[in-house]
Amino acid sequence: MPDSVYQFSLPPSLIAQTPAVPRDSSRLLVIDKHTGKLTHHIFRSLPRLLRPSDVLVFNNSAVFPARLHAVKPTGGKVEILLLKNIKKNLWEVISHPGIKPGQHLSFSSQLSAAVVSATSVEFSVSGSDLSVPALINRIGSTPLPPYIHYSAPESLLRRQYQTVYAKASGSAAAPTAGLHFTPRLLSRLSAKGIQLEYVTLHVGLGTFKPPTKDQITAGVLHSEWFTLSPDTADHLNAAKSAGRRVIAVGTTTTRVLESCAHPSGRLAPQTGETNIFIRPPYKFRFVDGLITNFHLPGSSLLMLVSAFTSPQIIRSVYRTAVKNRYRFFSFGDACLFT
Repeated sequence: MPDSVYQFSLPPSLIAQTPAVPRDSSRLLVIDKHTGKLTHHIFRSLPRLLRPSDVLVFNNSAVFPARLHAVKPTGGKVEILLLKNIKKNLWEVISHPGIKPGQHLSFSSQLSAAVVSATSVEFSVSGSDLSVPALINRIGSTPLPPYIHYSAPESLLRRQYQTVYAKASGSAAAPTAGLHFTPRLLSRLSAKGIQLEYVTLHVGLGTFKPPTKDQITAGVLHSEWFTLSPDTADHLNAAKSAGRRVIAVGTTTTRVLESCAHPSGRLAPQTGETNIFIRPPYKFRFVDGLITNFHLPGSSLLMLVSAFTSPQIIRSVYRTAVKNRYRFFSFGDACLFT
């Protein structure tokens, strides 16, 4: 399928710069994945839009303050974005401007790093009893996407760019479909009988990048670490066997469930890396419904939702969203596909 299928024109004014307050006051476009029928709602209406037998599956990965600023021995400044903890104090990073092996980076009087490669650094601590993660948490800042130009105190950003159920630290970007949920909304969903389950996938920046030609040819994406526990797999398999709908909250949750799904439709608990590339004509093995935000043109996320319904329906959805001035991307509004 040509790349042009996944392109669309988006007025910059529709890129959300601030989160909805309260979170569940965002808009929700509901789509019948088979017919393409669209209806307009507010996110807090979700309990009445779902069946009491439905199961919602969330990604409980937490964003950490992954953006750091360093100084080279020459006095030159460099911004480092931490992507993945490879082992102990060794991290995969991207930098601006670029870094070279052998360089020394100073982040504070207590935290420094040796550049191992153009995409990795090894941290060290001096004059402090704090660990590398503790110092990163102290001096790092929230890694908002580059299309958000929102200025707010770091303490506020750390709350706003984080789901209310975040638990396992490790994401360089938020699993943004979950940003619409509040504790009260989660309680209302549970009170209706809707089952809530959690998986973990640490989100990397590759999520937002358009797939390369090599990735499209190979049919694999960037790798992201995930875990699906035996208990959660058992709960979800039991729900599926009982004929209940499994609705993934976010494309990252979808990647976990589909990575762990056997062709028979059963989930196997796993911990590891997934590079699954979901795009048309992919046939979903486990996920029945999807809650997700409006995605960037040409992204693998837009390809995933196109596989969940059809590229034709997605084009209609996005035309309608633009016409009705829905808010796009990380702090934007949401879709529910059932």
